[in-house]
Amino acid sequence: MNGRQLGYARVSSVGQNLDRQIMELEKYIPRENIIIDKASGKNLNRPGYQALKGALGLRTGDSLYIKSLDRLSRNKNDIKNELQWFKDHGIRLVVLDLPTTMIQVPQGQDWIIDMINNILIEVLSSIAEQERHTIKQRQREGIDAAKRQGKHLGRPAITYPDGWETYYRKWKNGEITATYAMEELSLKRTSFYKLVKNYDK
Repeated sequence: MNGRQLGYARVSSVGQNLDRQIMELEKYIPRENIIIDKASGKNLNRPGYQALKGALGLRTGDSLYIKSLDRLSRNKNDIKNELQWFKDHGIRLVVLDLPTTMIQVPQGQDWIIDMINNILIEVLSSIAEQERHTIKQRQREGIDAAKRQGKHLGRPAITYPDGWETYYRKWKNGEITATYAMEELSLKRTSFYKLVKNYDK
């Protein structure tokens, strides 16, 4: 690949310092080619990064240098998708903390870079899948533990207030209005009709 060499540096907030990342990137590319963001890595909606992927940004044959994969995102699924995007667009991603991505290959042997990218995508996919499985398992274990302890999960059930039967019958017989029954039973409109629905069953 004989395209341009660009860099990307990110910190999560305005108060954090980018100097260390920029110093590392400047060993390989000029300062004016480094795009920076001071924004969270929880998603990809960052002005600098989106500009890199826009019409005036990275093109086929270009290389993008970053200090570590989490500079792209802290979401492993997002990282996987971005690696696939770089691969699909013929853009080489060079990660300083991953020496294998920095291998220089002879012209015409770009398949080696593709192989490295495929391995990265596969590894990250496996990690993301394992994390999702672990989260689901922990949630299941938490629910089971709560049930064993007799804890009620979800919204607490609405109980019938004292005097419900009396006021319900009077309302049904047309002796009082629903509003009057609600006031006497200290119920909100939605709660009253929800209890009516359940009671009618």
